[in-house]
Amino acid sequence: MMMRSKDGINWPAKPDLLFAFPFGGSQDPCLLTLRDGTILCTSYSWVFPRADSKIKPPIFSHFTLNAVFNGGYVIRSIDGGRRWEGPYYPPNISFEHNNNAFGEPLPAFNRGALWEGKNGQIYWVVATIDKHSPLVNSTHLLISYDKGITWKYSGVVAKNDSISFSETSVYETPKGDIVAFMRTAHFDGWACIARSKDGGKTFTWEKMGFRGHPITMLRLSDKRVLVTYGYRHQPYGIRAKILNSECTDFLTAPEIILRNDGGTQDIGYPWPVQMDNKRVLIVYYFNKHNGTRHIAGSILQIK
Repeated sequence: MMMRSKDGINWPAKPDLLFAFPFGGSQDPCLLTLRDGTILCTSYSWVFPRADSKIKPPIFSHFTLNAVFNGGYVIRSIDGGRRWEGPYYPPNISFEHNNNAFGEPLPAFNRGALWEGKNGQIYWVVATIDKHSPLVNSTHLLISYDKGITWKYSGVVAKNDSISFSETSVYETPKGDIVAFMRTAHFDGWACIARSKDGGKTFTWEKMGFRGHPITMLRLSDKRVLVTYGYRHQPYGIRAKILNSECTDFLTAPEIILRNDGGTQDIGYPWPVQMDNKRVLIVYYFNKHNGTRHIAGSILQIK
């Protein structure tokens, strides 16, 4: 679903339909507006099969619902989000051995911000399901040269037998490094960063020195980089850091606490957009006192 606001404060009472997946439901849509105005929306879907359906294993199923994971897809709009074309399906990654609900190799997927590079190529860090129990994911870089319609595999971003890397946002620095901000599991909640200096062919990763679930970044008008993230340790909330343009000071940049009144760990997924030179709207998933889950927003004054 989609909602529009002209000021980030006032919102309509009801959302509009963005896209309806015909066989089940979609999860975690992420938007990127390209320099020519094209909007990309990446998401992934779940299929609710009939009792007599014949599903070709191996598959990944939802842990509580009778739903089969169906992998990722992309839709596009060239008129400001009024009409959408697609879906377009990214390729299967060779490390991914699961099938979707229709017996086909699982398309690449992930939740996180994409980035349009200097030359117009689109970067997308996707995930593969390496192990089911416990769930371990690795991350990989895809590149599109036709504004999100087709994708080519570039290389491994982060892979480990025991650490899971998943929901990832990707960024290209002014000097040309490709940087990935990754959520982890089985790693005490530490956020990790991976960096490539060869155009995305090879990456090295390390801890960022703080916990985040997950990270989304925004290049500010002064070229600094705002990273926002959920904090799923008491006090639960939403936090941020402002990094230099090359994203090298993540260990020392001061942490900004936007919210510390979350009710449970079930919060996070912030997404920032710059409103003007001094203000950034950050929207996120939240609950208070373990009550109704909702989307909330904070406006951060930039110094």
